Amino acid sequence: MYTVIYGGTGGIGAALARRVAAKGGHVHLVARNENKLLALATEIGATFTVGDVLDPSLYQRVTADVARPVSGLAYCVGSINLKPVGRLSEADFLTDFRLNALGAVEAVKAALPAMKQAERGSILLFSTVAVATGFTGHASVAMAKGAVEGLTRALAAELAPHIRVNCLAPSLVRTDLAASITASEQMAAAIAKMHPLQRLGEAEDVAALAAFLLSSDADWITGQIIGVDGGRSTLSARG
Repeated sequence: MYTVIYGGTGGIGAALARRVAAKGGHVHLVARNENKLLALATEIGATFTVGDVLDPSLYQRVTADVARPVSGLAYCVGSINLKPVGRLSEADFLTDFRLNALGAVEAVKAALPAMKQAERGSILLFSTVAVATGFTGHASVAMAKGAVEGLTRALAAELAPHIRVNCLAPSLVRTDLAASITASEQMAAAIAKMHPLQRLGEAEDVAALAAFLLSSDADWITGQIIGVDGGRSTLSARG
C-alpha cells in the first residue's frame, strides 16, 4: 500500500513521510524541489514526482508515477499570504484558493481510482487555526482554508464507508513556509505567548497526529477538523 504526500519536502510533509516509512509504509512524495525530493526519497526509500500543484498536468503525472494500490493521501500544501484586505488583489485570492483548495480537490480526484483498489483508505487535508479564530491580515488564506474544511466534510460524507477524510488545523509551526515570521526570535516569542502551551508548534507535533489519522488505528474517525494549535483556537493564553 502506498501513501501519497503532496508537499512532501516541507517540514510537516517530510516529518509525516519519515513516520509513515518508519512504520514500514511505502511513500510517494510530490513537491517542486527536485534536489530535496531526491534527498528525502533516498533517505526513506520513497518514490517521487516533481511538480507544482498550480500546474494542472501534475495530478495525472502523479497517478502515472505512483504504484497501486494507494491507501493514504495527504495534501500538506499551504500558503502564508498575510496582507490587509485592501492590499489583497484578485490574483492573491485566486492563487491561494487554487493552491490550497482546488489543489486538494485535484489531488483527491486523481488518487481516487487507486484508493478504491485498496480495502480501506484515508485522506488528510490541512487547514489553519485562522479559520476558527479570526486573525487580522489572514483574509485570503482563511478563505481558502475555510473551503478546505467544507471540502473535508463533504468528501467524508461522499466517500464513506471505505475512505475516511479528515483535516488538521495547525497554528504557527516552525517550518520553511513560516520562516519569514519565525526568523525573528522576538516575534516568534511574542506569538508563542499567545498560545496557552506557551510555544510554537514543531513539524513533529503535527506529523504525529497526521500519521495516526492516516493509519488503521484511526479507523472510526472521519469528517473531523482537528486543531493542533497549542490551545490557541479554544483557550485564552495566560496573561
